[in-house]
Amino acid sequence: MNHLSINLRNRKNTISRNLYGQFSEHLGRGIYGGIYVGEDSDISHINGMRQDVVEALKKIKVPVLRWPGGCFADEYHWKDGIGPRESRKKMVNTHWGGLVEDNSFGTHEFMELCRQLGCEPYVNGNLGSGTVQEMSEWMEYMTFDGISPMAELRAQNGHPQPWRVHYFGVGNENWGCGGSMRPEYYADEYRRYQTYVRNYGDNRVFRIACGPNADDYNWTQKLMEIAGPYMDGLTLHYYTQPGKNRSATDFDENDYYVVLKNALRMEELVSSHLQIMHRYDPAHNVALLVDEWGTWYDVEPGTNPGFLYQQNTMRDAIAAAATLNIFNQYSSRVKMANIAQMVNVLQSMILTEGAKMVLTPTYHVFDLFSVHQEATLVGSWLEAGETGPAGCRVPLLSQSASVDGDGVLHITLVNLSASSSCSIRTTLEGMEEIGTVSAQVLSGAIQGKNDFEAPQRIQPAPLKNVDIGRDCFDLELPACSVAAIAVR
Repeated sequence: MNHLSINLRNRKNTISRNLYGQFSEHLGRGIYGGIYVGEDSDISHINGMRQDVVEALKKIKVPVLRWPGGCFADEYHWKDGIGPRESRKKMVNTHWGGLVEDNSFGTHEFMELCRQLGCEPYVNGNLGSGTVQEMSEWMEYMTFDGISPMAELRAQNGHPQPWRVHYFGVGNENWGCGGSMRPEYYADEYRRYQTYVRNYGDNRVFRIACGPNADDYNWTQKLMEIAGPYMDGLTLHYYTQPGKNRSATDFDENDYYVVLKNALRMEELVSSHLQIMHRYDPAHNVALLVDEWGTWYDVEPGTNPGFLYQQNTMRDAIAAAATLNIFNQYSSRVKMANIAQMVNVLQSMILTEGAKMVLTPTYHVFDLFSVHQEATLVGSWLEAGETGPAGCRVPLLSQSASVDGDGVLHITLVNLSASSSCSIRTTLEGMEEIGTVSAQVLSGAIQGKNDFEAPQRIQPAPLKNVDIGRDCFDLELPACSVAAIAVR
């Protein structure tokens, strides 16, 4: 039997709710049709935001939403997206499909979406092709409360009161689509641009610098060395790529384990970048933000390659759950993560087709894990084996544990085995006697998915037959499953 030990006396840090953040870019049907249908749509909406999608996202407690990109951010000019929609400037979305972007979803619409979701806005500014003045005026437009040209322009466009914008990214992927810059050059540019991203009134900006792609440790070192004192957060981007078989749905067990092994590399990347950050910032003033992550396959057959529309299976649910457990375990310094992307793009929570909507297996993982938001991480240790074929072995289990404000212990467990259930004994130290144990489990075949023909094929169900002792409990976790356990 596998063994999980949890010490409730070993209280650590608070798990930021922002680890469960989302990301929406002007890409394919990620915004248009997926979230925003306009005010003339027959699909039920409030101020153009489709209500089925909004209500589903509210259920998983979306804490923060990053926008407008992504690569799109560094060619986005915010003034094109304000004012009367019929007179907004059109542009070609050169990064994603080459389609015409009509800018009908701009700053006001994004802030309205955040209001409806009840989440914090995370705005990503344009350093790649924009100017210092443009970035400075955007912050003034959004947050200045008083008499100024940008505040007056905001009022003319229907919003006299300022918004609160705490999180602001100064450029995106500036090592690539955001300008093909060297780290030394970007670090100097970041220092210049962030100077003019000002705090107005009681709005305090959390300034976020563009960090590395995957294992580019030199980028992290140079950024921390040159610009560390000028930032509050540094980003990390890492996408889980499959092997030779890039299909999102047509794969075998070996393909399954390749993806999981690649997903679990997140721990190595986070740990290694944090070591570099600690060298230059031992006081931990700079947080690590993994603001783009998730699985990336070939698009669904017959869809626009530039739209990055892919299906979502239990393989993706397992990859997401194992990654979220890593974020929880490193939450003393990893303070935000934004999966890519929220609707209809890459590893999305939701798929839409006209008026239809489907919740993906990954959506249900975020629902199960929402109990960790703002809870206190507690010490936990696993004694378990490995699973998978030779050359692609992965840990059999993944876990994290936290205690919420009501004293309830929450455990998220993942069985990574594609085909075998496993028995687990969980021993608790620091709880006089276990009262009740309740659990929900998400499980299915590794290729299991929800689609428009069977939208509820994969969904959580009660986990039964939990054997409770005085200070421990035993359970059987199905193959390819994610469990959320509450102990009172």
